[in-house]
Amino acid sequence: MVAALAAAAPFVRPFVRGLSFVVRAANLDGAVRRAADLDTQQTSERGIALPTPRGTLRGRLYEPAHNTRRTVLLTSGLHPAGINEPRLVALARQLAASGVAVLTPDIPELETFAITPAITDTIEQAALWLADHANAQADGRVGLIGISFSGGLSVIAAGRPALRDRVAYVLSFGGHDDLPRVLRYLCTGFETGPGRLMPDAIGAQTRPGVAAAVSSAAPSGAGEPGGYRRPHDYGVAVILLGVADRIVPPEQVEPLRTGVRRFLWASHLDRVDKPQADREFEALRALARQLPEPSATLLGYVNDRDVVHLGARLLPFIGFYGTDASLSPSKSPMPDAPVFLLHGLDDNVIPAEESEYLADDLRGHAPTRLLLSGLISHAEADQPVHVEDVMRLASFWADLLDR
Repeated sequence: MVAALAAAAPFVRPFVRGLSFVVRAANLDGAVRRAADLDTQQTSERGIALPTPRGTLRGRLYEPAHNTRRTVLLTSGLHPAGINEPRLVALARQLAASGVAVLTPDIPELETFAITPAITDTIEQAALWLADHANAQADGRVGLIGISFSGGLSVIAAGRPALRDRVAYVLSFGGHDDLPRVLRYLCTGFETGPGRLMPDAIGAQTRPGVAAAVSSAAPSGAGEPGGYRRPHDYGVAVILLGVADRIVPPEQVEPLRTGVRRFLWASHLDRVDKPQADREFEALRALARQLPEPSATLLGYVNDRDVVHLGARLLPFIGFYGTDASLSPSKSPMPDAPVFLLHGLDDNVIPAEESEYLADDLRGHAPTRLLLSGLISHAEADQPVHVEDVMRLASFWADLLDR
């Protein structure tokens, strides 16, 4: 029995580490949280200057006190708070507590919602610097983790020649495969539906000894693929920023963009300072009444979170927007490093079908593990907790954290 337990320990330990991380990342409490906290170490944080060909960028490095298992580049999605976004900070801290050193790069375009290939280029450059300088492991490889929009871009960066043999793995958390398809969804609410690929059809792989908790089965009540799912208002507001110069007269472009950016900032405040958010939303309603047409109507749609009418106005203008190959994994060379795809089953910012499509595109190029989870909304574990979902998510993170 002792021999059997000793033999099993190397395989059980990664799952325990993954379960501890999930419990902490999902902010569960009670006895299970106290037990999970036992599997952590002290961490430290410091700002760093990240040199790139475009100039020096700010970054923040989260380091375990000892036993660093891997160093990763963690890139945020499109968000006005950048590397200070509370959920990004919480994720970085929990990864560091699990023995993973984390660098979060402050990429300006992500804070200003500018969908441009410069983001992909900066992810590539930051990853190269990290592999060369910042506590990279003896194999000289780093992990790439991208949240939301940066998930797909991290996959693209990992497939570029400069990063080949420098990447240990890539995690796309709520990311996309084809940006134009996502933009169409945000404007219409209709998913094309790849048919909910089964795990054995996408070459899902796992490390020996770690249970293969790969799931693409929808829980009861989930939306059917190929149907309508009301898109999140955040996404159409971002599209309006990008196409404003095509939809309103030149003199109205910047006033309209200023109003939309204020709305997106107020949406962030709504999570951290609700009274201030309410005041900002009220000011935006007054601003909409002062703007000339058509900006007044468009900002009114944004304020009212009217994705139906706003999406219909934007749809004719998205054909030129976001079509660069550097913005869609479906149009770019695939990496050969292992790729992990994690997506909320009912995500209405970037649909879960995008990770299914990406898994299909990766077939034959890279070992791929896909998990569509009912525990996750959009890149955040904030849905009602079910034991089965927790176990699957724990196995997924166990596999990743053991690399």
